[in-house]
Amino acid sequence: MTLPTIAMFWDGPPPGLIERLCITSFLEIGHPVVVFSYKGLEGLPDGAEAAPATDILPDPDNIVRHERTGSPAIHADKFRYHLLTTHPGIIWADTDIYCLKPFEPKDGYLFGLETEKVVCNAVMALPPSSQTLTDLIDFCEDEYAIPPWMMPRHKQEMRERAEAGDPMHVSEMPWGAWGPKALTHYLQKNDEFQHALPEHVLYPVPFQDRRVFCRPARRTWKVVKDDTIALHFYGRRLRDHLQNKYDGIPPEDSLLGELTQKHGIHA
Repeated sequence: MTLPTIAMFWDGPPPGLIERLCITSFLEIGHPVVVFSYKGLEGLPDGAEAAPATDILPDPDNIVRHERTGSPAIHADKFRYHLLTTHPGIIWADTDIYCLKPFEPKDGYLFGLETEKVVCNAVMALPPSSQTLTDLIDFCEDEYAIPPWMMPRHKQEMRERAEAGDPMHVSEMPWGAWGPKALTHYLQKNDEFQHALPEHVLYPVPFQDRRVFCRPARRTWKVVKDDTIALHFYGRRLRDHLQNKYDGIPPEDSLLGELTQKHGIHA
């Protein structure tokens, strides 16, 4: 059986240890992997395909970056919504998603809760007919639109600035303006939230516990269940922790250490 293609986006230096580990995990399970980039890619694991991001969103000079961090996450959110619309059957995965078991959408859907109420968009498959996809693409066209899913105090500030003639750009908004809460909002609106998988299937380790990946592996395996298919390594935050505390080399007895040894990934 041929497994669906996994699509990713990368904007930065050559992929590091975590990214190469995650890409390799999909390849070894049997998923084809294509990584989109505006800059070209060096150092991809053997078997991964590099593709021009201009095939999806054509203007690399206008990448929207988060003002405080410089992260291209805002652009990556918009990118995945367009990609899923134009490439039926493809599955989106962030470069910090590790594959434990095959990703197999049901009726075209694959996404999961990261908390009791919020669906994460780090793994996404939606049928091209999904109204949620249409709504997300439409909303992201206006970089000054006030997201209804933001906290009341943030929306109030946005309204006041708009009324004063200084509307807030999405790059200035709190983190995730077009991310998981946007996806969750439209899934609920369009009666598609029902397809969300439980937290333990895709995100068994919550964000606040991310450092457990650098601690003895048994701590992580305790929360992995029979139907868990992925781990989310929380990219930039875990990379920084790994570099600052371990000089970029995972402890041998940690989950990261165990997995990098298994797949032959070196820092």
